[in-house]
Amino acid sequence: MENNNPDTEKTSNYNDLEKMSTATLLSNINKEDKTVPESVEKQIPAIEMLVEEIVSKMELGGRLFYIGAGTSGRLGVLDASECPPTFGVSDQMVIGLIAGGDTALRNAVENAEDDTEQAWKDLQQYQISEKDVLVGIAASGTTPYVIGGIKEARKKGIITGCVTCSSGSPLAEASEFPVEVVTGPEFVTGSTRMKAGTAQKLVLNMISTSVMIKLGRVKGNKMVDMQLSNKKLVGRGIRMIMEELGIEENEAARLLQEYGSVREAVLAYRKT
Repeated sequence: MENNNPDTEKTSNYNDLEKMSTATLLSNINKEDKTVPESVEKQIPAIEMLVEEIVSKMELGGRLFYIGAGTSGRLGVLDASECPPTFGVSDQMVIGLIAGGDTALRNAVENAEDDTEQAWKDLQQYQISEKDVLVGIAASGTTPYVIGGIKEARKKGIITGCVTCSSGSPLAEASEFPVEVVTGPEFVTGSTRMKAGTAQKLVLNMISTSVMIKLGRVKGNKMVDMQLSNKKLVGRGIRMIMEELGIEENEAARLLQEYGSVREAVLAYRKT
């Protein structure tokens, strides 16, 4: 049954916000934020099921796609864009699409989220297939762009999941592996960039990080395949090699420079 009144649209538990002192505003926002991790925790079994599906497809060469609009779309693009530098994977392994295209990352694109057919058109540019997994992200669970994409993908035999912050939503109903983190009314009524956005960010972190660990992109607790794109990361890589191999800094730096990644440097040293 379609949910015509999403939980994310319910009236705030607070009123007269403009009359509150700065300290009171901050305390109340923080009070609301503290409830988010508990809501996420309740959905761990659902997140686990989705992660296992993604891993099984990716082990066979499949990809993970995120689709969303507004804040939800931006969070999907963000999570996808962080996978290559963090885990050393191709930028075609996790792909985030936002209603309205890249312009919508910085500016609202009028009516972009209301087109039920555009998401599938966007996905076709990447030749999405049954080898892949599609995850729709929508705080309300009612975004036409996302629901349309999920429904069409499912018709084509593609595994579908979602991350939403309302219970009993059309998006969850359309998805095979729904994750419904019910965060309740926002501090500012309807401002889903707040609690709902925080919940979505936490869940996406859990999904992509768990998937990459299961795919062998972390060793022990280290990002052994991270891209060495700045001095901070090079320094981190050197320390990781020193700790793993018990060698001096100069030697670790030489190995990292020669082999280009922590993983390859460690493997090469151990072969000698």
